[in-house]
Amino acid sequence: MPATAPASPPATEGTAAYGQPKAMHHRLPEGVYVPTLSFFTEADEIDTTTLERHLIRLIHAGVTGIVVHGSNGEVAHLTREERSAITRCAADTIHQEGGHDVKMPLIAGCGAQSTRETLQLCRDAAKSGASHALMLPPSYYGGLLDDDKIVQYFYDVADESPLPLLVYNFPGAAAGRDLSSDAVVRIAQHPNVVGVKLTCGNTGKLARVVEDVPEGFFVAGGSADFILQGQVVGAHGTISGLANIAPRACVRIMELFRLGRLQEARRLQAIVAKGDWVAIKTGFVGVKAAMGHFEQYGGEPRKPCVRPSDEELKRIADGLTDLYRLETSLVAVQ
Repeated sequence: MPATAPASPPATEGTAAYGQPKAMHHRLPEGVYVPTLSFFTEADEIDTTTLERHLIRLIHAGVTGIVVHGSNGEVAHLTREERSAITRCAADTIHQEGGHDVKMPLIAGCGAQSTRETLQLCRDAAKSGASHALMLPPSYYGGLLDDDKIVQYFYDVADESPLPLLVYNFPGAAAGRDLSSDAVVRIAQHPNVVGVKLTCGNTGKLARVVEDVPEGFFVAGGSADFILQGQVVGAHGTISGLANIAPRACVRIMELFRLGRLQEARRLQAIVAKGDWVAIKTGFVGVKAAMGHFEQYGGEPRKPCVRPSDEELKRIADGLTDLYRLETSLVAVQ
């Protein structure tokens, strides 16, 4: 029988599996996760050759996991079949680069507006090699969906999904829907919900969630401009689009924090935050254009989105120059 979402986090005693520590084999390790870009050929077909090249670069930079089908990956521009092909490419690349023993997580965005379609996408992702599913709350009929209904949506999907789930709180991609810490903690009680990505940028919310979720629940900020702040209040990692451009810099901030070298971590965080402000203002098209400028691959976004003008690209490149110098210096010491 499908589980009914509890009104509040249940007590430990007499509650079956709800609120209990998450299964070890579903837990996500701490670290930097990269919501990868999608790439397209001149004929506007998905370009798995460039995707593979990009993923190899990220894996060798020391990231902990890969995310496909997020906002940076142009998920809204992809068909169901293209989603599956991209997931398979990512799974194959992780396997080939790391060997049989590598357990690098591959998280696939699977949110949709109905419970039925969301479950279909979760099943597709599982068949294509994903290890976890990332879900935005439904928003098209947001005025009809109070927190109780949103929590129940996650429970209904979690009951049947072949993949463990992460909550994706990104008001900008969910018609302004901003899940409260109370709602996230309620959703976290389900044993098949194992993490949250908080792109809302609210570090107070992040601190509350870290404190109140079950053991083994992964809490990540969703932007590179508060990696260090998240670490200070107990975050387990970051899922940051800027890591497409500067994966080593993002990884290094977390390393310096764990080593207790806070002054160095603050210096790097300032450079990363300035770079991320450029990415925040220009969106995925700015990130993709910056990849083309600095790494000589990236390509066009799908229409109706368009590549930045030459003047805009110059501003993007100038705004990211310090960050790219930092990233290059970290490549040199490895």
